[in-house]
Amino acid sequence: MSTKLGAIGQIALAVRDVARAEQFYGEVLGPPHIFTFGDLAFFDADGTRLYLQRRDEVDWRTGSILYFLVEDIHAMQESLTARDVHFTGSPHVIYTDEATGIEEWMTFFEDGEGNTLALMSRVPPG
Repeated sequence: MSTKLGAIGQIALAVRDVARAEQFYGEVLGPPHIFTFGDLAFFDADGTRLYLQRRDEVDWRTGSILYFLVEDIHAMQESLTARDVHFTGSPHVIYTDEATGIEEWMTFFEDGEGNTLALMSRVPPG
């Protein structure tokens, strides 16, 4: 029996309005919609299930930041900006691995439900 952790199977985010969140995640960000059941909506983020659950204002807490790995962070930001997504800044280098020269780029935005999301890209040197 292995004691090694596997890949993350599901990430849950609290939302105030499931229909609005479904529109943002499904139509703006684009991961395939799996199903909706009452106040629960599920999407497939490249093999990781994204679980959106409605929370009342009394129970409201924003969740973890989701970092979506993309090939071209600048092109993806342009694409999402054209769909009325508002970013807090431009893509920028967060870290450079001294051994490999690979740069890690990020940029942040919100989903309209109070959750912070990010695009991230790993860019090889040259």
